[in-house]
Amino acid sequence: MIHLDPNVNSMLPNVSAQTPQAENAGAAKSGFHNAVETLGKYVSKVDDLQQASDTSIQDLLTGKNNDITAVVSAVAKADVSFKVLVGVRNQLIEAYKQTMNMPL
Repeated sequence: MIHLDPNVNSMLPNVSAQTPQAENAGAAKSGFHNAVETLGKYVSKVDDLQQASDTSIQDLLTGKNNDITAVVSAVAKADVSFKVLVGVRNQLIEAYKQTMNMPL
């Protein structure tokens, strides 16, 4: 039985939320470091899903695996995770643009 979890948050690594405070620069650096580290973990997980998808397609084409539903599931999971990653990237770029356009 194939279980497709429609919850996108299940693909994201668990992260404890930290709120950086203006008077504590160390906490702000730590929060930024955690965000970058989390993003790196998610990119790595998306890459792993893409590689697993490619491997399952190759196994299907070479005859090593005859379960087409597992291949479709792996491809769909990789596709959704990549689309979420692109969406997060677009939001980060938009936030950066808005920050740079703020008047001083």
